[in-house]
Amino acid sequence: MAYSRLASREQAIATLRRHGLYAKHRLGQNFLVNDEVIGKILDLAQLGGEECVLEVGPGIGTLTLGLLPRAGRVIAIEADRALEPALGELADEAPGRLDLVWGDALAQVPDGVLARLGEDEAPHALVANLPYQVAATLVLQVLQTLPSVRRLVVMVQAEVADRMAARPGGRAYGAYTAKLALFGRVTGRFEVGPGNFMPPPHVDSAVLRIDRRPARDPASGACLANERVLAVTRVINAAFAQRRKTIRNNLVAGGYDPARVSESLERAAILPAARAETLAPEDFVRLAAALDRR
Repeated sequence: MAYSRLASREQAIATLRRHGLYAKHRLGQNFLVNDEVIGKILDLAQLGGEECVLEVGPGIGTLTLGLLPRAGRVIAIEADRALEPALGELADEAPGRLDLVWGDALAQVPDGVLARLGEDEAPHALVANLPYQVAATLVLQVLQTLPSVRRLVVMVQAEVADRMAARPGGRAYGAYTAKLALFGRVTGRFEVGPGNFMPPPHVDSAVLRIDRRPARDPASGACLANERVLAVTRVINAAFAQRRKTIRNNLVAGGYDPARVSESLERAAILPAARAETLAPEDFVRLAAALDRR
């Protein structure tokens, strides 16, 4: 079964030549040319046919073609306006079901996306071969600003995937991992080698599925309110400011009162000599609650 007619080197080259296009290195354009990978992405996404799906960096529309039969609507954000003829052909094939948003994805999420939707509409999933230079930032931004998005299936650089999926104590675990865990959990992954792209990137890639699972208040069990998420984020940023320092020293250096830090660490059952990279996301939630306790 073919998922996308563009998912081959021959078809990608033909499409680019027909429109006088080429892959732009400065925009991180590496077009996916393996239909089997498209199928694995769609399997991981588990779309039901009615969802509104957000795609970032559609390129010539290779993954877009696979999404359209499996989604109610696709909103695709593309920075390179030169790709309009290629993507416009796909929009003509699916009238009213493919919306093209032109511009920087970091500037278009959430306002540029929501502007295309009615009051009762919202994107339910992000499925994309992301531009690698903005992938980590964009994933967190989508989770923070588009609460309707319940799952993300994204192609990213393998090193970034390692950071997203890292466990406490591992070399890849850091502030980004802990902040991502306030919104979701990695529930699936597969690797994608450079030979699956045209031109081949100089790095390995991976596809991750992230399901939204908001962090919860340790006392009430309720999902953290936005202001609590911001408080936890501030603690995480301070705790990871210098990896070789203890969590107590980092928090004090970050402006927290020394006496309150000591008291809060004890209340949260965290050793003052511990280092941030050994703490689970839930530890930071407890610590932030203790620091804010009056």
